[in-house]
Amino acid sequence: MHTVRTLAAGLTFGESPRWHDGRLWLSDWVAQRIVAIDPDGRSEVMVRLPFREFPFSIDWLPDGRLLVASASDRPLLCQAPDGSLVTYAESDRGWNEVVVDGRGNAYVNGAGFDVMAGAGFSPGIIALVTPDGSVREVADGIAFPNGMVVNADNDALVVADSYGHRLTAFEIAADGALSNARVWADLGDGVPDGICMDDAGAIWYADVPNKRSVRVREGGEVLQTLDLDDGCFACMLGGVDGSTLFMLTAEWHGFDRMADAKQTGRVVTAPAPAPSAGYPASGYGPARSG
Repeated sequence: MHTVRTLAAGLTFGESPRWHDGRLWLSDWVAQRIVAIDPDGRSEVMVRLPFREFPFSIDWLPDGRLLVASASDRPLLCQAPDGSLVTYAESDRGWNEVVVDGRGNAYVNGAGFDVMAGAGFSPGIIALVTPDGSVREVADGIAFPNGMVVNADNDALVVADSYGHRLTAFEIAADGALSNARVWADLGDGVPDGICMDDAGAIWYADVPNKRSVRVREGGEVLQTLDLDDGCFACMLGGVDGSTLFMLTAEWHGFDRMADAKQTGRVVTAPAPAPSAGYPASGYGPARSG
């Protein structure tokens, strides 16, 4: 039995965790801030965002700049050396999740409907943002795309298909295009949100309604389940040796009540059987971001 312990509390809705420069960085939705937490649980607000919308997510470009993807009217921003947020690429729509691969390509995704407004369902997409600032759609038909990972070889991307109860994989071409979609794992009643990959080739997924984090191998075999007190929105491997699983949890009362959230968000941790691999990069192993 692995012990789950609380590292930090007092968040609203923690999302998009990334292990970077010895700390866990995350997006704190509703509070509209990006926070870094050290291994002793001390937190620091790194960025206060200039918009009120959420979702928003983060990753790092190879040159060390922080990239912010959001549902705001400034959907793709990066942090300049003076700390200001400037346009990274132009886009006429908002985004949910982002992952930057080892080539400096950023993949962003979004639902095909305004879930916060209670709109009717429509499939979502994945877009590619290249280092020259161009943006193009590279995949569609995803039933609410959420977390994404890219393997260490930069030739496969896996996305959490939340409404489809599965993880879906794509082949990545040399130009960053995605093709040959396939079911990487059918999760049964699992509802994947944020995901991360380890160097044994398994993927951890966060599950809000089932209040758990689950490790699965390709094909869907469940390797480990961590039951939690609240909904789990995202997970990331990190720590000194890449083998700590960080999980972001909070009470969940539906999209329509997110803005009324109390500070029930926590970061909880547990030891993991294999360290981080691929992207988002954790600074451990072959995949390293700036």
